[in-house]
Formats: sequence, C-alpha cells, structure tokens
Amino acid sequence: MTTNSRQEKFGGTKTVEPHLQLDEERLAAYLQREIPDFRGPLEVRRFKGGQSNPTYQLITPGRRYVLRRKPPGPLLPSAHAVDREYTVIKALHGTGFPVPRPFVLCTDESVLGTMFYVMEMIEGRVLWEMTLPELPKAERAAIYDAMLSTLTRLQAIDYRQIGLAEFGKPTDYFARQLNRWTKNYVASETDKIPLMDRLNAWLPANVPVEDSVSIVHGDYRMDNMIFHPTEPRVVAVLDWELSTIGHPFGDFTYHLLPWLLPQMGDRVSNLGGLDLAALGIPDEAAYIARYCELTGRKGIDHLDYYRAYTVWRVAAIYQGIIKRVEEGTAASEHAQTTTDLVRELADMAWTYARRAGAPA
Repeated sequence: MTTNSRQEKFGGTKTVEPHLQLDEERLAAYLQREIPDFRGPLEVRRFKGGQSNPTYQLITPGRRYVLRRKPPGPLLPSAHAVDREYTVIKALHGTGFPVPRPFVLCTDESVLGTMFYVMEMIEGRVLWEMTLPELPKAERAAIYDAMLSTLTRLQAIDYRQIGLAEFGKPTDYFARQLNRWTKNYVASETDKIPLMDRLNAWLPANVPVEDSVSIVHGDYRMDNMIFHPTEPRVVAVLDWELSTIGHPFGDFTYHLLPWLLPQMGDRVSNLGGLDLAALGIPDEAAYIARYCELTGRKGIDHLDYYRAYTVWRVAAIYQGIIKRVEEGTAASEHAQTTTDLVRELADMAWTYARRAGAPA
C-alpha cells in the first residue's frame, strides 16, 4: 500500500511565500466593502496543495474564507480562468450541488495584482492518496461510490436552465480540447518528445463521434473534493478552472486515470498494479459498470481512444507546470521540474492509442 506522504506533503496550509504574498491591508479593506459581515483582523495562509492557481485561507475572528487568484507573471492564453471558476460555482451553488458559496469576484487587478475570487471555506477531509490508507477497508468503496455519484449528479444538471448556456460550446468537445491542449503543449515545450508529436497528430484525426452534452469539471479527481468529516459523502467539489460545456466522457475517463497508470511513487497517486480487492477499492471494470448503471448507459465505446486522450492531456498539463517552474510562476513547491514524467505519460498514451488503432 502507498504511504500517506502525499497527504503530508499537500494537505493543510503554510506561511505564504514572498513571491505569492498579498497586500493584506488592501485585501481586508476590499472584502469589508464587498462581503456582508466581513470583519478583520485578517490572517492569510496558503494551502499547500495545487499547482495552478494559488489558493489562500483567509482567517478572521468570525469565520474562514478561501481566496483563489491568478498567479503573477506571464501566463498561457485561457489558463488560470478564475472568473470562469466563479461563474460555474455561482450557478451550481443555486442548485444545491456541493460547491462552496461564492462571495465576490474581483477583476480589478489593482487590488492584489491579479484577478481573484473569494468563497466560503468548507470544513471536511481532502484525501490525497487513492488507496485511502487513513480509512478502514470497509469505507473505501463508499468513498469511491460517492465520487462517482457526485459526478453523475453534475452531469444530470441542465446547464441551460442554470444560466450556463454561453459557458461553452455544446459540440465537438474532444476536438476543441485537443486543439487547446496541443497549443498549450507547444507553447510550453521545453524538450522535444517525439511521441507527444505523434499523439498531437493522431488524436485529432481520430476523434469518435460525440452524442452527449453536460457540464464538464475538467479536473475531476479525488483531491479536488472535500469529504464530510466522518461520512463517505462529498460536501464540496473544488478547482473549476478547466470547467466548460462538453462531453461527459471528458470527466469520466479523466476520473479513470488512477486505474490507467502504474505506480509512480510520490509524483502521482495511482491504482495500477495494486490488489484492489484486498484494499476494498473497485477495479476499473466495476467502476465503469457502476458509472453506466448510474447514467443508464449500456457501455462506453472507443474506450481505448479516451484512455489515450486522457493520459496525453495529463502529459500536456504537466508540461505546462514544468514551463511555469522554469518561469518561476508555479504555485506548488513540489511542482514537476523535469520532462521525465511527460515522457512516461506520452509512452503510456501511445500504448492506448495503439490499442485504439494507431499505427505502429
């Protein structure tokens, strides 16, 4: 079983690093104007987890808040869209879907230097290890089922009825994502990786015909959720930076990533190669069957294509993190610094692509 080192590394808060510090006096004055009942004094700490938008804990005598901001420095186009996060959280909060209550979006960069928003802080557990070593075996399957049930609940929401009709295009989701992440990958490339170039060409040319539309979170994984302190229940889904309107398989096959990858040490928490029955965790086939049961599907066609796409997309995301490390704008001190992981992910993605019909 994996150790709990990721929990220790990414859980909790820390003192804000000098390059990510906020003007606390200016922030407190702004929030006192914008949020009813906000009262200082204000203490600011930063959450250790996350490698994209810096996320801060705001502590006041009366309550705690969470602030998400764009990082300082040069950024890739369309990245770090905290305004989109605020929009979708605000829409979903009105439906009763488990998201924090949003308080204010600040687009005036003179306040903190970059755009930010503030939401309530939800108390509960953030689980960083896919094997759930801190939980008894009997509770692990329930946690996984809670994640899946919450995802299918999201996918059942009519995005048009909650004001998100213009939040994204309802067609050609995978083609749009492939175009976006290929551009981002090329813009952040630091080493030449031939298999990434092959995937960049093969994946767009072989997109399956799409037929479903839903809200897509874009980064739906265990450590982007807060679970109830004692129950196997999701009380908040976080980190909506990559959300849009698109195909529900975008989220579901990304959510399958831990089953697709082998053990990779502390870099990524995965389930590949483990005795899942002994851990009390469903295997990939059982998880897919449960998803189909919850959504009324008979199965998922072209699954190896979606697996290839998912692993390739993660490789592109990690390449972007590497570029931000190089430029000094990465939010996490544990961010990836070499392209070794990108190469490994490209190799795995190409293996799935071969199974989906890519040439040797």
